[in-house]
Amino acid sequence: MNRFLRQSAVLIGLVPAVVAAAPYDGIYRQTVDADCALIGDDGTSVRIAEGVFYGVETQCQMTRPVDVNGMNATLYTMECAADGQQWTERAMLMPTADGKGLYILWDGYVFVYGLCPAVAP
Repeated sequence: MNRFLRQSAVLIGLVPAVVAAAPYDGIYRQTVDADCALIGDDGTSVRIAEGVFYGVETQCQMTRPVDVNGMNATLYTMECAADGQQWTERAMLMPTADGKGLYILWDGYVFVYGLCPAVAP
């Protein structure tokens, strides 16, 4: 019985690490005047939650994170789906210097998003 309790305690101890927010979780504006309540439409906002990027009519699982040496940045494999198609690309995410936004670098493209204020669930 003690062995069972010890194993259960170890497993319970791991749960917060899995459920904890990822470093980039949040809602980000595509433009300065974008509505933070609207996500996934052109010119509105995008969302990152629990390892998923919700973009403009696109959803990507953010997998295989790699810290970028010497930078406050993370390189992800993005497993994306939209309009019945699936693809995989690499993307680098990095907070802006002022901490009020996010850079997302895709091959050949750089997007800058402003962090939306916290919204109650």
